Amino acid sequence: MNGTSHAVIGSATGFIIANSFQTSPSVTLLFIGLGGVSGLMPDLDIDGKLRGKITLSHKVIRLSALIIGLMLILYSFMEKAVEERWLGVGIGFLIVVVSSLIKQKHMLTITGIAVIVGGFSLGELWLILLGIYIVIASFTSHRSYTHSILGIVFFGIIASNLEASLEIQGVSYTCIGGYISHLIADLKILPFNKRGIKLFLPLSSKEI
Repeated sequence: MNGTSHAVIGSATGFIIANSFQTSPSVTLLFIGLGGVSGLMPDLDIDGKLRGKITLSHKVIRLSALIIGLMLILYSFMEKAVEERWLGVGIGFLIVVVSSLIKQKHMLTITGIAVIVGGFSLGELWLILLGIYIVIASFTSHRSYTHSILGIVFFGIIASNLEASLEIQGVSYTCIGGYISHLIADLKILPFNKRGIKLFLPLSSKEI
């Protein structure tokens, strides 16, 4: 099933939950949006359909890091004392080397780290946990842990902290419902799916 279908099903889940809570029009729209986004989250894993769409091109990050490294080297030579100068040059050179190794497959990990930093700066636990989820997802194979009960539980913790932050009842149900809707739509028992999901990882790797 493609990303659009997952988003539509997730949004529909959000609409149903909004109706069950009899929310205002603005909160209903919020639930529809949260459901749609949550319905896409499991595909942040390796080779997932979503991972390449939420990140910048690696060329942008590589060029930015290269410029920063060269500027640090230049600044160290011009402004620093001898000991600090060579330390600055070394750090700048390290940044240049690391920038040359950045590839597109690393961008989701970098995005997750940025979200974690943003979460700490804003003091939002749900954002920190979301960043951790993104980093973990960037290393997991497709339709594995993000498509498992462990993935549901972890995302549920993120959702409950988001609800506590927004102070809107039903947010966690919407996020979890949207997430689970993705897993249901990817089940092997459905005729349009050639592959299933490993729901019970790490206890069992059998696809269902």
